[in-house]
Amino acid sequence: MKRIDPLSFLLVVLIITSIRHAYTQPEISNIIKISDDLELSKISDNSYIHISYLVTLRGQRVACNGLIYINGNEAFIIDTPVNDEVTLELINWLKSNLNVGIAGLIATHWHVDCMGGLGQVHKCGIKSYAHELTCEIAESKNLPVPEVSFKDSLVINSGEKEIICKYFGAGHTIDNIVVWIPEEKILFGGCMIKSLSATRPGNIRNADLDSWPGTMEKAITRFKNARIVVPGHGSYGGPELLTYTLNLIMQYTGNN
Repeated sequence: MKRIDPLSFLLVVLIITSIRHAYTQPEISNIIKISDDLELSKISDNSYIHISYLVTLRGQRVACNGLIYINGNEAFIIDTPVNDEVTLELINWLKSNLNVGIAGLIATHWHVDCMGGLGQVHKCGIKSYAHELTCEIAESKNLPVPEVSFKDSLVINSGEKEIICKYFGAGHTIDNIVVWIPEEKILFGGCMIKSLSATRPGNIRNADLDSWPGTMEKAITRFKNARIVVPGHGSYGGPELLTYTLNLIMQYTGNN
C-alpha cells in the first residue's frame, strides 16, 4: 500500500485542518454526569450519546461514544460502555431515571469500546445484535458473543419505529456496521466515522485501509440526508463527517 512521505503528510494535515474549519462542529453539550467514568449528552428529544472512558496502555483516557435511542418506555443501546461495571451503571441509570426498559443492545464492531460491557448486558437478560463477522471474531477471541447476527442489514422494530443496522464493508475493522434511526435521521457511524477534530484515522491495527474508502462512498450515498452523524470518538455533526472521513482516509493512504 502506498504511503506518503513526511513532508507530504504535513501538507495533508494542513489541508485537512483547513477543511475542518470550513464546517461548524457542534460542541458536546447538555452533559449529564453520571459518574467520573460515564456521561450522557442529549442530542434530540429521544436520543442520547453515552460517553465512557477507555484507559490506554500509556494511561490516557480516551472518550468513547455510544448511542441510546428511546421510544416510549423502551430503550435501545448502540455500543456498550468500555467495561461491565460502567455498562451496569448505564443500565441502572436508564431504568431508574428515565423509567425505561432496555430492549436491546447493538454492537457496531468487536473492539472493547463497542462491546466491552456485553457480558453485563447478557447478565441483565438484554438481547444483543451484531454483524455475523463480529460474532465470529468474538467467538475466536473468547469474548462474549452477540446473540442475533445478520449479514447485510437488519431492521429492529421498536414499537412502530425502526432501527436499521447496515453493513457496507470493511473499514476501521472488517466487521464495522452503522446504525440508522430513520425517525430521528440519526446515523451512528461508530469508529468507522471520524470527527472533524481527527487528523489521522486513529486505531488502524485491525483496519482495512484499502476497502475503507469504498465503504465510505456507499455510506455517503445512502445517508446524505442524515441530520446528525455520531462518530465513535469526538463531537457529532452532520453528513459532512462522512465526506471528511473519506477525504482523511484517502489522504492518509496517499490514494487521493
